[in-house]
Amino acid sequence: MNTRKTLTFFYKVFPACGMLLLCLLHGAQAQTSNSKKGWKDLFDGKTLAGWKVVGGNAPYTVEGDAIVGTMTKGTPNSFLVTEQEYGDFILELEVKLEGDQTNSGIQTRSHFDASANGGKGVLYGRQIEIDPTARAWTGGVYDEARRGWLYPLDLNEKAKSAYKAGEYNHVRIEAIGDELRSWINGVPTAFVIDTVDASGIIGLQVHSVSDALQGKKVYFKNIRIQTEGLKSKAFPKDTYIVNLKPNDLSTVEKNAGYALLFDGQHMEQWRSVHSDDFPAKGWKVSDGKITVLKSDGGESTNGGDIITRDQYAVFDLSFEFKLTPGANSGVKYFVTLKEKTVGSAIGLEFQVLDDALHPDAKMGRDGNRTLGSLYDLITSNRDERARRPIGEWNRGRIVVTADNKVTHYLNGIKMLSYERGSKEFRDLVALSKYKDWDNFGEAKTGHILLQDHGDEVSFRSIKVKKTK
Repeated sequence: MNTRKTLTFFYKVFPACGMLLLCLLHGAQAQTSNSKKGWKDLFDGKTLAGWKVVGGNAPYTVEGDAIVGTMTKGTPNSFLVTEQEYGDFILELEVKLEGDQTNSGIQTRSHFDASANGGKGVLYGRQIEIDPTARAWTGGVYDEARRGWLYPLDLNEKAKSAYKAGEYNHVRIEAIGDELRSWINGVPTAFVIDTVDASGIIGLQVHSVSDALQGKKVYFKNIRIQTEGLKSKAFPKDTYIVNLKPNDLSTVEKNAGYALLFDGQHMEQWRSVHSDDFPAKGWKVSDGKITVLKSDGGESTNGGDIITRDQYAVFDLSFEFKLTPGANSGVKYFVTLKEKTVGSAIGLEFQVLDDALHPDAKMGRDGNRTLGSLYDLITSNRDERARRPIGEWNRGRIVVTADNKVTHYLNGIKMLSYERGSKEFRDLVALSKYKDWDNFGEAKTGHILLQDHGDEVSFRSIKVKKTK
């Protein structure tokens, strides 16, 4: 049949019928095109068939070609979730929020515990954040009702400008194997490697709100999914990856130049500050972690500090640490061993401390000896969301760039940033315990150090990328 001639005939003779036929044909062609590419629509454009509301009482309706959630005061986070569970998938959709103080998200491989919260139920699982506020963490990864932030967008500053306020934003999510990756309007945003949840439901969030945000809306449309023949999009090589597998380096990380400083068993890359050997006492390697053992709470009085055999100038260092109650330790860098000290070796220090129980947190100036701080020099960001409870693993990161800029992160949230050798830096040194050492913290290269402060603290997943 000659489709063009047939449509022309119907349109001339029966204009309304011709137009209807044209729309039906185009719709059929679009569905066929989606089907050929392996895509399946999760929203039929008319009803909420295949979805259900859990968690809170915010209403979800269909308006035009979109699912619309209305923010409602007095109710917890609400979720419109798929009735079907999904394992590996690529999900694409468009999202628009009203207001610049609201919030939403897209749940991936999530679960609903109907018995939790007094029988009201709780949804938990990894969420791709939609954040129109000045924080600009859209595309980051949050573990709803479980572990909190996994990938705040402080880890990918370039992606903070991808979100377009008041407009529909295109979201792409790849959940393939242990990898979860996100894009906002084509911009790569977050990359998490995690063994938790191989499958689960997909959800559209309406966040709990204050009275001032009552009635604000969030719109979702063009929701489609692929579950077979999945092909990942390329991610920039320099994008930081949060790898939650202990002591693991993914192929992507290896290709980007990262190397493990501890593989969970061996200490060949470490030695004592006092000799070329690893300490014979005071440190224990077991169960995939390095632990400095508790002694008297003094600096370097038992096994002593340990340092890397190699030295580093420009680098990206990641590590996980776990504190016991009241414990004190630190991760130091640009350690030269040239300074003569009685206790711990001297270097710039990412403070590792139980702020609530250790007295050092109240010493120094303005809290500059607290967790994540540049010890005795710069106070860390006090955002409590960056801190995990004592006894849980925390993720630290130190980045040094070729222009001498240094940044501390704690669990993905930026703690502080400074420039080695700048006037501001030297002024701080002049007020600190380091004032008697010439050019403190300005060495061109140095060792990385794990501190023995006489308290039990464990480390794992220590990895570094040399960039110079």
